[in-house]
Amino acid sequence: MLSSTLSGFAQERDSLRTELLNQVNVTANRAQNKTLETAGSVSVISARTLQTYQPRTTPEALMGSTGVFVQKTTHGAGSLFLRGLTGNQTLMLIDGIRLNNSTFRYGPNQYLNTVDPFTIDKIEVLRGGGSVTYGSDALGGTLQLFTSNPAFSEKPAVHGKAVARYATGDMEKTLRAGVELSRSRVAFSAGVSIRNFGDLIGGDTTGKQSPSGYKDRSFDAKLLFALSDSWTLTLAHQAISQKHVPLYYRYKLENFALNEFNPQKRSLTYFKLNGKTTSKWASEISLTGSWQSTNEGRLSRKKGSSSLRTETDKVQTSGVIFNVQSNIAKFWNASSGIEIYSDQVESDKIDQVDGAGPVASRGLYPDDSKYLNYAVYSLHQLKIDDWRFSFGGRFNGFRIKVADEVLGNVSVKPTALVGNASISYLLHNHSNFYTSFHSGFRAPNIDDMGTLGIVDFRYELPAYDLKPETSYNFEAGYKFRSEGFAMSAALFQNNLRNLITRVQVAGQKIDGIDVYRKENVERAYIRGAEIDLEYVFSEYWKIYGSGAYNFGKNITKNEPVRRIPPLNGRFGLEYRRSQWYLRPEAWFAQKQTRLAAGDAGDNRIPKGGTPGWAVMNVMAGFEVKHFAVNAVAQNLTNKDYRTHGSGINGVGRSLWLTLTGKF
Repeated sequence: MLSSTLSGFAQERDSLRTELLNQVNVTANRAQNKTLETAGSVSVISARTLQTYQPRTTPEALMGSTGVFVQKTTHGAGSLFLRGLTGNQTLMLIDGIRLNNSTFRYGPNQYLNTVDPFTIDKIEVLRGGGSVTYGSDALGGTLQLFTSNPAFSEKPAVHGKAVARYATGDMEKTLRAGVELSRSRVAFSAGVSIRNFGDLIGGDTTGKQSPSGYKDRSFDAKLLFALSDSWTLTLAHQAISQKHVPLYYRYKLENFALNEFNPQKRSLTYFKLNGKTTSKWASEISLTGSWQSTNEGRLSRKKGSSSLRTETDKVQTSGVIFNVQSNIAKFWNASSGIEIYSDQVESDKIDQVDGAGPVASRGLYPDDSKYLNYAVYSLHQLKIDDWRFSFGGRFNGFRIKVADEVLGNVSVKPTALVGNASISYLLHNHSNFYTSFHSGFRAPNIDDMGTLGIVDFRYELPAYDLKPETSYNFEAGYKFRSEGFAMSAALFQNNLRNLITRVQVAGQKIDGIDVYRKENVERAYIRGAEIDLEYVFSEYWKIYGSGAYNFGKNITKNEPVRRIPPLNGRFGLEYRRSQWYLRPEAWFAQKQTRLAAGDAGDNRIPKGGTPGWAVMNVMAGFEVKHFAVNAVAQNLTNKDYRTHGSGINGVGRSLWLTLTGKF
């Protein structure tokens, strides 16, 4: 729920201050660290920022965030790029639990869109790291979503909240209702979201992009028990169901009469036991058990065809995380633990021709595949005068079993050993010069190994001899913060090895489509720069801006890395006084003409590359004790634009209006 968002907004509304580098993050080291003192590039999107932007979806909450580029394959999707990488090469977490599973696809995907933005209290983005801390997939970085917690109260209390949102052109009609009950030892919250998204209306000459609308229903609940003064138990559940989510570009460009996700479902249930002890070796202990389920259905029919194809992929994931915080000495603390995740994959495909019975066949993945992911890790931080030293390591093992009807039973057991290290020099508690190294990996998953069928515009065959992809990320940066000014700047280079890529099988076609198989054959690097600035120049006014540049080269093919975002960023001005705020903001991206061969052949990218663009948005809001109104006017100049690699254009001139009542 957004109850903590509204309370946080009320507490901070009287005057402006620099938010940049003023937050605490836990994603970098599994322990609370001031963002200023963290030896790495971390962005924190606070509850107040989420209240200001009123994002339609969780991916759109990240648009404009420093170093994050959001690609939208369709209106009901959204895949973030961290330092030029996306899909299963970036890691996503919810309350410390992996969202990534063993069928996450290479390239952009829609999974982040299955998180209800009304449940989020804070977002942390760690760019360029995370494999040592959280495991496979963090080649480009790690995104962590923290959901809202109900608060304990000395006396029994009941609070409620209702939200209604409408967008011009019927692009959104949303209702959200939530309740929070609290006592001194027990706190409970629950909420329901009903969201109907109409077809997205683009700018200028684009007009309505149909079909692109869909329906979304979600439910969440969280229960906290204070077992004692030192121990807390959290029980949580969240579920979301999306129906008839069209892949717009397939209708527009690929001669489909029907192509949609139906359904697109995800649920997560977990318990988390947290406690503190008097032992320096186990000052804090956390045990988490989770059960997560995803259900992706795909319906497709070509124009003029009488055949309807129904594909279903289900993944059941159970997980256990045991973490121990240690205060070994006054200058030395550590975070160590074990993680275990187990996936079971069900996959099927049914073709139904008008007037004939259904014909079942192998799904996209081998049915009843199993994927075990286990790890042990230890992270350490040393504080010596003005110096900070961090280092850590992780051993990760996997046991992957598939029963392929073509290749028979296959079992593989890849492993990975990764480490990181950093050095920071803090000057007068307002400057941080740092350098860091992170090694990372992405273990081959069921999508890499077991895919059989049409993916995008290729036909894929299974591959069972794959090794983990690896990365070696070097970064140097500087952070500065005073009462009225803050900045963060970083230079990085990420060297990528054993990249898994689709290799065409010479001379083979299936149904007239080229045949590919994945292999570890490529090397690449991505280098770039990021900057973030914020200046409060009066009690009520501030200006801010950020930018990110990525340059990627595929060494093996002597061409650009696929889908590299262009130079992009934002800048804006904010006025905030008493109950009011006004925030005009511009987003921009330069043209991207550095294309890999795969980009040039991608029908979502215009011939010659994606044009540059700049759009102007304005956020405004007003809040009193029991009521708040927020308005977001997007793309004031009605610009036609598309983020690089997307399958649908951005929204045109439009207004989103949100009304919130609470008691």
